[in-house]
Amino acid sequence: MQNVRKRRGNDLHSTTGVSKQNVPERKRPTFHFDLWLCLTLQNWILDFGRPIAMIVLPLEWFPLNRPSAGDYFHMAYNVITPFLMLKLVERAHRPVSRTAVHLCIVTFVMGASIHLVGDSINHRLILSGYQLHLSVRENPIIKDLKPASLIDSFELLYYYDEHLGHLMWYIPFFIILLIYFSGCFSDSEDQKKIPVSGWLLLGPSSLYYWYLVTEGQITELFLLTFLAMLAMMVFQRRRGLGPDSNGSFLFYSFSVTVLLVSLWVAYLWNDPVLRNKYPGLFYVPEPWSYYTLHIRKSH
Repeated sequence: MQNVRKRRGNDLHSTTGVSKQNVPERKRPTFHFDLWLCLTLQNWILDFGRPIAMIVLPLEWFPLNRPSAGDYFHMAYNVITPFLMLKLVERAHRPVSRTAVHLCIVTFVMGASIHLVGDSINHRLILSGYQLHLSVRENPIIKDLKPASLIDSFELLYYYDEHLGHLMWYIPFFIILLIYFSGCFSDSEDQKKIPVSGWLLLGPSSLYYWYLVTEGQITELFLLTFLAMLAMMVFQRRRGLGPDSNGSFLFYSFSVTVLLVSLWVAYLWNDPVLRNKYPGLFYVPEPWSYYTLHIRKSH
């Protein structure tokens, strides 16, 4: 009788083990469409849309001595973007350095917050007649300030907005993307195919990166990141690995961005005013400088 019970117990145990093994595991989608879509939408709305919101919405709703709609957009961007990038890194196909990512996130938030303050005051100056295609000292509303030391204060503000804020914002941003890209290599052909949804998202994503590179004046940083991605792809191909759908999406987005920036520079190559505003090795005018010089004047 005891032997019969033992056999039944063993049969039940074996049956349970077989049923657990036969249960199919839920596989996470290879292409992270939800995160890429959220990143693209919030980039367009909260980053590109914030100066437009400041210009379009009635000034009575947001007095000049209080935060504007664009400032609230920027605050939301400073919270949502690092969260989405952390979620993106968590889904990398291969493990990446979490310590480096966390340090970059901290620096990113600090740099974007510095930029928030400088950019907020900068756009209020635009409403008062400040012209972005001119330097600080050449602007009509600035050059006649008394005492003259006030001009130095505005130049310091410009430095925080356009230089220090941008560097502390964009350098960690691109480092995180590069770290994420390093974990997006696979030897599986099924994981390398970009779905239709990814191809549809490629255009808006690339166009936003064009705005980021030109308005942020980070051409050198962007090109270094793109070349590092290219070198990484060559190295991994020698090991028999290729970028998965997410890595390919990011690389193709950057490739189209290079083309868009080249077309933008070619279009404004002979503009004397913008040439004077943007000297140096890389001549890449800002879209908002083009707006205040050519579009706003025409209206």
